[in-house]
Amino acid sequence: MTEQSKKAIDVQGHRGCRGLMPENTIPAFRKAIDLGVTTLELDLVISKDKQVIVSHEPFFSHEISITPQGEEITKTNEKEHNIYALNYSEIKTYDVGSRAHSRFSQQQKLKTYKPSFRDMVTDIEAYVTSQGKAKPYYNIEIKRKPEMDDVFHPAAAEFARLVVDIVQELGIEERTYIQSFDIGSLRAVKDIAPAIKLVYLIENKEPIALNMRRLGFRPDVYSPFYKLITPTVTKYCELQKIQLIPWTVNVEQDMVAMIELGVDGIITDYPDVLLNLMKRLDVPLK
Repeated sequence: MTEQSKKAIDVQGHRGCRGLMPENTIPAFRKAIDLGVTTLELDLVISKDKQVIVSHEPFFSHEISITPQGEEITKTNEKEHNIYALNYSEIKTYDVGSRAHSRFSQQQKLKTYKPSFRDMVTDIEAYVTSQGKAKPYYNIEIKRKPEMDDVFHPAAAEFARLVVDIVQELGIEERTYIQSFDIGSLRAVKDIAPAIKLVYLIENKEPIALNMRRLGFRPDVYSPFYKLITPTVTKYCELQKIQLIPWTVNVEQDMVAMIELGVDGIITDYPDVLLNLMKRLDVPLK
């Protein structure tokens, strides 16, 4: 291993630890804490009663969801179960932990629900205190697509305001990063709360300089799909003093490649694999 690869790594549990527990649920975040992650990565949507809900989709995905009546949601009808059309009390009656996941065979199954961000953070903050563990960072994604405004979520300004308000109410601003693929959402957060750290999520193959011009300001973190990271991207981020944190790295050899490239953190569904690898390679935890 080179000296570059010895830099400390921020281990981010993707949707808690999706490879091991039902995604974006309190049990998944607790498990990630037990494993030793430094950052909990998660997604946010909005309910009918304007609660900030932890969920990757603004509806109940057919991959993980069971209706309150005990029926499995299908790909055909999943968008009929629109979270933006449901109050939090209704959202909690759906089971998102009992179905076997076709892509994550190791995932433990248990009946659980999509929590509000408030309930999730409140639980985790109390849990780490009870366990004598360090408080985690939160990397929270605003899941907005402009074409879905007012149907599956509010427009950028309102969405950003709801997220910022709960972050500030919970007193976790200094341990929170707000991420998004949506430039409008990032700009809205910057306007409302310029001190909150921002993460620019990337899945396109455009040069990093072009993506930065499109964004219009320097984010705290550049977060591309891991296969898009090259020495050019690494060098750009070093020169601009931008953290580089790829998603979602699940295979050990890819983790090694990212460490060798000098990334600042890694988002993974299997934080146990990453942490064990780092221990073997003597790579410090950030």
